[in-house]
Amino acid sequence: MPQKNGVLVVTGGSRGIGAATCLLGAAHGYKVVVNYTSNVEAAERVCAQIHAKGGEAVAVRGDVANPDDVEHIFKAADRLGTLTGLVNNAGIVAPAMPVVDMTAERINEILAVNVTGSFLCAIAAVKRMSTKRGGAGGAIVNIGSAASKLGGVNTYVDYASAKGAIDTFTVGLALEVASEGIRVNQVRPGVIDTDIHASGGDPDRAHRMAPSFPIPRPGTAEEVAKAILWLLSDESSYSTGTTVTVSGGRAIFP
Repeated sequence: MPQKNGVLVVTGGSRGIGAATCLLGAAHGYKVVVNYTSNVEAAERVCAQIHAKGGEAVAVRGDVANPDDVEHIFKAADRLGTLTGLVNNAGIVAPAMPVVDMTAERINEILAVNVTGSFLCAIAAVKRMSTKRGGAGGAIVNIGSAASKLGGVNTYVDYASAKGAIDTFTVGLALEVASEGIRVNQVRPGVIDTDIHASGGDPDRAHRMAPSFPIPRPGTAEEVAKAILWLLSDESSYSTGTTVTVSGGRAIFP
C-alpha cells in the first residue's frame, strides 16, 4: 500500500459513498478517520478492511451537526498525524413528500446535517490545514447532489435545497482559502446505488429510475469515490471551487 504523510477525515464513512471513499483513500496512502453516527459495526468493518491491506484507520463516532462532536472527530485525526484531506460526505434524506406536508422539525434536521455539518467540519479542517495558521495545506471535497439542479420535486425539495447550499458553500470557501494552501471542490453524484434510498423510504429507487437516465443504470459508490480521490490528489492541483458531476448524464448543466 502506498505511503503518504497525511490524514483524511471522511464524514459518514461507514456506508455507501463514504465507505468507498475511506477504502480508496487508504489505498492511496491516507490514514483515514472513518466517521459514523450510530452504526459502529459498519464503521469497524470499513476499518478492518483497511487494516487487512496494511493501512491505518480509526472509527470515530460523531454527529457532524454537533460542534462538540466535530471537535472530537478532528482531535482523533490530530492523533493520527497531519490533516491533509476532508470529505464532507455525511448527509441524510427523509421520506418523500411534497413541500406542503413538510414540518419545521424535518427541514431543520435536513439542514443541520447536510449544511451546518459541512460548515462545522470545514471550519475545523481549515484551522488545521491553513498555511497561514501553521498547517501544511490540503484539500476539501464536499459531496453535493444532482438534486440541487433538479429540485427534488414532490420528493426531497428540502434535501435538494440543502445541496444547493453546498454548491454555493463550495465556491465561497474555495475563494476564501485558496491563498492558504487549501483547495475546495465538490463532487455532485446523481442516483447512486447505496442504502440512502432505503433511509428515505424507497429502497428500489435507484434501479427503478435507471432506465430513464442517459447512461441507463445507477452509479456506484466506487465511481463517485474515484472522482473524490482525484480532487483530493495533486493531479487536480490547479482546480478549486469546481464541481465534478458523476450522474450518468443527468443534471449536467452548470
